[in-house]
Parts: sequence; structure tokens; C-alpha cells
Amino acid sequence: MIRTVTLVVAAAAMLAACAPERQVSGRALYDAYCVSCHGVSGKGDGPGAAGLPHPPADLTGIAARNGGSFPMVRVMSAIDGYTRRGDRASVMPELGAALQEGPVVLYDAGDGVATPTPANLVALAEYLRGLQR
Repeated sequence: MIRTVTLVVAAAAMLAACAPERQVSGRALYDAYCVSCHGVSGKGDGPGAAGLPHPPADLTGIAARNGGSFPMVRVMSAIDGYTRRGDRASVMPELGAALQEGPVVLYDAGDGVATPTPANLVALAEYLRGLQR
């Protein structure tokens, strides 16, 4: 009996390890958290933008405003809210808590240090990188 239970538990563990990991969609995250203010195109023309005291940023020009380079870590910090903590002028919500749900990936920002980072945060920032003109 114990041997049967052990085999069943081992088989279940092996199946779980072989199951495909849930794919994170940056587009779906953008649609859920950003499109209402930044708009479908990312230009800051979403339906919720009209009621804001400051227009939302044009997300398609992030790289252009940074000398042609997309500042991935700075973008992730802004989305997470880390670099905006205490900024009472910002109306953008801090999405760090919402994006922590799900898997964590090791992200190397180019300094050779792989840092555990929420996969949702990386996926959303990668989607924004794709919006650059």
C-alpha cells in the first residue's frame, strides 16, 4: 500500500515537472493594466486619459527620449512603482504587487547579475519595447 502511494506521488510529481509553464503575455498585461490610459497604440490616448490631471506618457517614444536605447530597468522600475514611491504628482498606479503573481525569472540587466524578477513585469516591459517607433 505504501509503495503504491509512493509511486502515485512520484508519478504526479514527474507529470507536474513536465507540464508546460504558463506563458506570460505582455500584450494581455498591457490590455489589463495600461490600455485604459495609454491607449491601444500606447500614445497616451486611452479613454481614461481625459479625466487625468496630466496626460499619460506616449509609450511609443521611450527609446527616442533615451537617445535611441530602451531603458529596460528604468521602465520596469517605473511600472513596478519602485522609482515613483512617494511621488504624489504621479497618477499612474504602482503595479508591483499586481505583477508579482505568477512565475519568477532570472533577469540580467546587462551587468552579468541574474536577478529574480516577476515574469509578468519582464513581459510587460518587453511588450513596451516592441511599441517603440
